[in-house]
Amino acid sequence: MKNSFDNYAKEGLHEECGVFGIFSDGTINPAYACYNGLLALQHRGQESCGIAVTDDGVIDYHKDMGLVTEVFNNRILDSLQGQMGIAHVRYSTAGGSVLENSQPLVMRYVKGTLAVAHNGNLTNALEIRSQLEQTGAIFQTTIDSEAICYVIARERLKCHSVEEAVARTMRVIKGAYSLLVMSPRKLIAARDPHGFRPLCMGKYNDSVVFASESAALDACGAKFIRDIEPGEIVVVDNNEIRSIKPDFGEEKKQSLCIFEYIYFARSDSFIDGISVYEARKQAGRILAREFPVNADMVVGVPESGIDAAIGYSEESGIPYEKAIVKNSYIGRTFIKPSQKERMKSVRIKLNPIADKIKGKRVVIIDDSIVRGTTVDRIVTMLREAGAKEVHMRISSPPFMWPCYYGTDIPSRGELIACNHTVEEIRQLSGADSLGYLPADSLREMLHNAPIGFCDACFSGNYPAEITKKTFKGKERGGMNFDKKC
Repeated sequence: MKNSFDNYAKEGLHEECGVFGIFSDGTINPAYACYNGLLALQHRGQESCGIAVTDDGVIDYHKDMGLVTEVFNNRILDSLQGQMGIAHVRYSTAGGSVLENSQPLVMRYVKGTLAVAHNGNLTNALEIRSQLEQTGAIFQTTIDSEAICYVIARERLKCHSVEEAVARTMRVIKGAYSLLVMSPRKLIAARDPHGFRPLCMGKYNDSVVFASESAALDACGAKFIRDIEPGEIVVVDNNEIRSIKPDFGEEKKQSLCIFEYIYFARSDSFIDGISVYEARKQAGRILAREFPVNADMVVGVPESGIDAAIGYSEESGIPYEKAIVKNSYIGRTFIKPSQKERMKSVRIKLNPIADKIKGKRVVIIDDSIVRGTTVDRIVTMLREAGAKEVHMRISSPPFMWPCYYGTDIPSRGELIACNHTVEEIRQLSGADSLGYLPADSLREMLHNAPIGFCDACFSGNYPAEITKKTFKGKERGGMNFDKKC
């Protein structure tokens, strides 16, 4: 079959970052705790990583391009001595994939030294950068996080504490941010008023730990205490914990990124009180009710489709089978230099177990279709393995809008669902049938839990203001800012 998706240059969604921080009581080494935490968050970013520690008021750090196990070893970790530490894994959605953009960012200014780790994207970052540059600021990176550092430093000169400077900064910056800020004496965690990105707190003895996901707390032996609330600042100083809730002038709607549950987070994490695993299984159950089919087996695309496939199997009664094997040592398909190489790497990364599939009617479950390249190859791969029928089910609604809050959903002109109907996508993929999770079932996927979530990538309803300047660059393909597909 000739590849029908040559115009869709890359496939897959990618998170921006994961953050981890610890204020140690002396019973746990901060650098090693950060290392273990980053290993548990590696799925949130594979381009670069870093750890910064404070030792008696002096901040030291190490960061580089690559995976956590490639960047750190015992010698480096042993050299990072201190009472506190913050750490970061990164995948670039804003700013290039270069060492200068790796985090944590360490900033020296007239009041001392600060280290900052940030997950999310600001929607007014370009405006802030422009204002700062007009007053003489010289930026060393191209990431939003440096703008946050500058604003914190500027506000710290006007107030009496770092936490007050963070609170003032939160009134200036807009969009998505889960922040860890480390001064020589304090560790501060902050989450934007909408709560776009997750952030939680745990304890190990009297050590206080923060992480993007609860699974990272488990990795260092910490016990989950609670999620940081949207718009909350938590300050740890000499193992004393204080909560601050700045007044933002108006109440913000809680808007956790729904794709944390669909794909981003680890299955064993709990985010805002909801099990990620159970949410994904529920998505599969909904798909089974909405799009039933006579089939012999249900198969999940590793790893992102497996949980939903189990739910589909349980609801439909069709047996679940592990019929596709993933090679965990192959890099992400989108980094290949050409479309031909990307398509080839899908087969290297995912390979069917032919004797299980031959002559069978297969329901294949994946988390999303973005540009359309991978779904084409997966269906072809199953056909070549002898599948009699291939029925594709997607555990998210169709992507219709880009994201501005820290997910690399591309311009509307590149989104296949913006340019083709579901039936056209089915025909292009070669599947016998195709069904997406209905957008009005997202609340049911979360078991009707009373939390607010952001579904802007499906609906176009953005909870935080998107400026024309921010929008620039994602309007390709002749799409109008105000026009729906």
